[in-house]
Amino acid sequence: MTAFATLTCASGSGLLTACSVASRPRPRTAPPAPAPSRPASSARPAEAAEPNVYAHIAPGMTNPEWARDPLRVYVPNTLSNTMTEIDPVTYKVTRTFPVGADPNHVTPSWDGDVLWVNNTAGNSLTPVNPRTGQLGKPVPVADPYNLYFTPDGQHALVMAEKLSRIDFRDPHTMRLRHSMHVPSAGVNHMDFTAGGGFALASCEFSGAVVWIDMRAQRVVGNITLGKSMSGPTTPPGPGYAMPQDVRLSADGETFYVADMAANGIWLIDARRFRRLGFIRTGAGAHGLQVGRDGWRLFISNRGEGSVSVLDMTANRLMTKWWIPGGGSPDMGGTSPDGKVMWWGGRYDGVVYAMSTVNGRLLAKIPVGSGPHGVCVFPQPGRYSLGHTGNFR
Repeated sequence: MTAFATLTCASGSGLLTACSVASRPRPRTAPPAPAPSRPASSARPAEAAEPNVYAHIAPGMTNPEWARDPLRVYVPNTLSNTMTEIDPVTYKVTRTFPVGADPNHVTPSWDGDVLWVNNTAGNSLTPVNPRTGQLGKPVPVADPYNLYFTPDGQHALVMAEKLSRIDFRDPHTMRLRHSMHVPSAGVNHMDFTAGGGFALASCEFSGAVVWIDMRAQRVVGNITLGKSMSGPTTPPGPGYAMPQDVRLSADGETFYVADMAANGIWLIDARRFRRLGFIRTGAGAHGLQVGRDGWRLFISNRGEGSVSVLDMTANRLMTKWWIPGGGSPDMGGTSPDGKVMWWGGRYDGVVYAMSTVNGRLLAKIPVGSGPHGVCVFPQPGRYSLGHTGNFR
């Protein structure tokens, strides 16, 4: 049963009225083949060769189940407690409506059936029907800072940052199944190995990343990247770490972890969970987007208003693009054709649309206060792993 089979619309500021939301009659995409059974050690099990884990996010490969949904950019305004919708063709705001308190990310469900607004302080998830734009009744969920889905679509994973845990929930109703304690402070972003047997999660306030055995559903490893910080403040000096967004390399060999205190990205071995190196990108490295070509990684440097471009095949920085007049690019998503990347301007109350070809600023669109985890939907891919749209 989808979220919209049982939920009703929330009343808005004249834009929406209380109404029933029709169930969306879609067959769900078959899940990928299960990965091998868990080995005795915490190293990743042997998996089939995966030349490009992003092979299905290329232009024209949108899952037909959501390909006809209207293309929109969804912006959670964290300090305004609202969400703004933008038409990416005209660069115009189509509407803004209230959601729960402290919305941090907009997350596509695994099957693309619903977009979930993560109302962190409001302790709820607001469902949005991406086909009709209607809002459903908020679902009570403890501390949903961020939201992910296992590659097989069997679990929703709520990153309860303040509670130091990851909650395993039903991916459609969000009913709690069980909680997994995370022994490091500030767990908030993650990604999965190519076969889905393991995951790496960043723990912002402990300066660490943890290794999760997804079959055992427990943390089995920890790497401290630097001295920890107790909150999202300016780093007091070198040697500190505040790991943020996480993304797997196209070949499945390396996890990239943005670190806004260390001002760059960490490279973590995705097979043996060990630190491989560090690449300095710019002040406040924060969000990661994979290009539709499958080999470029776009890195937002929130503290200096720039975006770095990494060649994942060589782990080499290609260029850096600056936002004219400065800015604070945070999290975002890429247009279906791969030509435009969208970023929330966290401290500037705007959203940036930038060319993925030359970095040119195409638009700077005023929204609410504190725009954070921007979601572009629909996007190419077979299924969503969550966050603001990590598709495979």
